[in-house]
Amino acid sequence: MAINTEKNSYTVIFAVLMVIIVGSLLAFVASGLKPRIDENERFEKQQNILYAMGVNQNEGDGDVSFVPTTTVEEQFSKFITSQLVLEGSEAVEKEDAYLIDVQKEIAKAKNGGNAELPLLIGEKDGEKFYIIPMYGKGLWDAIWGYISLDENMEIKGVFFDHKGETPGLGSNINQRFFMDDFKGESVMDGNTYAGVNVAKGNNDPLNNDKEDNAVDALAGATITGNGVTAMIKESLKLYKPYLQTIRSN
Repeated sequence: MAINTEKNSYTVIFAVLMVIIVGSLLAFVASGLKPRIDENERFEKQQNILYAMGVNQNEGDGDVSFVPTTTVEEQFSKFITSQLVLEGSEAVEKEDAYLIDVQKEIAKAKNGGNAELPLLIGEKDGEKFYIIPMYGKGLWDAIWGYISLDENMEIKGVFFDHKGETPGLGSNINQRFFMDDFKGESVMDGNTYAGVNVAKGNNDPLNNDKEDNAVDALAGATITGNGVTAMIKESLKLYKPYLQTIRSN
């Protein structure tokens, strides 16, 4: 018996079958790719953490060149000596703490819940680095990054990135000319954890003053800059109980 393809019921049944078939194929492909996606995300986090402590392949003045994925796990194991999870001033070792979803844990902490806050300790050239993951909001969407500190709360390096800031303006938070300005700045103002302000009219375009808790803002990106300022301050607030134990040693 011939099928009447002109009937509405045929169109509906055909559409439903196609949705089921295509959906099943997409789910199969996604499940097959998930291990590779997870691996790439792991490599990217390792690269960003290492970048914040100055382990990279930068050569030119404007380079932002990460440790390649072929060697990043080896380099991560070499330079990251300890991975901790903080609860107040207490810290416990946790394998792969760097993979914790920082966005969710910061939201828990801000709402008064028990949060797992990861902190990484690295060593390079005989110097110890305390690396804090950060998460915040820019003009259009999420911003995030890592900040590495020494025991005197001096910034040794940062890495910032974004989801959808304006190209050529707020998107420049992940460029060398912005990130390098943070090196050498103190997050302390006396005994206050002041962070670093991304400030318009800082009157220090070459960033020679490392005692002012400020770096020059990006042109045309005031809200993104304010987001970076807030992200650093909020992160320091969450990690302050542990950071105080470092400073007292």
